[in-house]
Amino acid sequence: MNKELLEALGILEKEKNISKATMLEAIENSLLTACKNHFGRADNIKVNINPETCDFAVLAEKEVVEEVEEPLVQISLAEAKMIAPRYEIGDVVQLPIESKSFGRIATQNAKNVILQKIREEERKVLYNDWYTMEKDIVPGVVQRYLGRNVSINLGKVDAILSESEQVRGEVFQPTERIKVYVLEVKDTTKGPRISVSRTHPDLVKRLFELEVAEVRDGTVEIKSIAREAGSRTKIAVKSNDPNVDPVGACVGLNGARVNSVVSELRGEKIDIINWDDNPAYLIENALSPAKVICVVADEEAREAQVIVPDYQLSLAIGKEGQNARLAAKLTGYKIDIKSETQARELGLFEEMGLEPGMEEGSYEGYQEDYEAGYDGYEEQSDNNQNDYQDGYEDYQGEE
Repeated sequence: MNKELLEALGILEKEKNISKATMLEAIENSLLTACKNHFGRADNIKVNINPETCDFAVLAEKEVVEEVEEPLVQISLAEAKMIAPRYEIGDVVQLPIESKSFGRIATQNAKNVILQKIREEERKVLYNDWYTMEKDIVPGVVQRYLGRNVSINLGKVDAILSESEQVRGEVFQPTERIKVYVLEVKDTTKGPRISVSRTHPDLVKRLFELEVAEVRDGTVEIKSIAREAGSRTKIAVKSNDPNVDPVGACVGLNGARVNSVVSELRGEKIDIINWDDNPAYLIENALSPAKVICVVADEEAREAQVIVPDYQLSLAIGKEGQNARLAAKLTGYKIDIKSETQARELGLFEEMGLEPGMEEGSYEGYQEDYEAGYDGYEEQSDNNQNDYQDGYEDYQGEE
């Protein structure tokens, strides 16, 4: 039994995940290469390896002939008879070859064949491992900046975080730990080339899968994500269990779950809304926190007309149009937002088929809240005025 070779193959299999069968094949090829370099040809060479004991034998097959013309592939009948009396003309004799007799160059070439096979298999194993991680999230350690790109160590391999996949304003320090989304894994001669991202919307999805057990097991489903990396993200969630609140599950107790995701994204705001199969309700939810009077959605044209109270127009549109833009990405609809006054002037209520005066009832609750707030403000102002007047009269009396 070749114990040293058996132990070496065991170590390779354990540490580099290279199978014993693959390495035995590499050893066989290396011996054939050594024979070819030593004898000039190896078409009649056969290598026998026992996979259990790792014992091997190199045999040269030679044909028995009367007169030898090619010594490398032929043997005389007299010599064959000396090996075994049973051999006759035309038989094939297997003669053992001592690998120790190989020259230094032949041995070095055989060694190079084995090392090359180890490197190839190591690259192949790494590629297969990381190919399964494509479109997933992985932790990494920041190594250094390569120009405007960032080198991220993922363990046995390094990844490149290109400038286009970095969040604007996000700066990393060496040895800092971050989570990245694996965009693509390419097989190259130098090993797998891995591209990662910090801006991809699915990074948020994978982070919620890590933090929220209900998302991970499929009880809560993330139906859609719209993201402007570094600023704000909207996600629409749906529960497959009537007893589970999807928004509450994602937010967590005292906001613990969503705050963990926000912390990983370095303060990026996250809006979580309920998914609805009715596009009108979905658009209304997507425009949160703005309140909506009515929504008319055209499913074929993927367009929607939205009317909001006058005092909610700026909130519905958002800073630089961000809220409306994210709502459009989230729902897949082109959204046109109008205030109540604009809708009246353009006659949109009539176009939407609402009866005269109906538009007032459609936002009656909002109007009542507004009026109640205004009345409370007036009452408070009157109280303040009375207090001031009483204080002024007391002051006059003291004088």
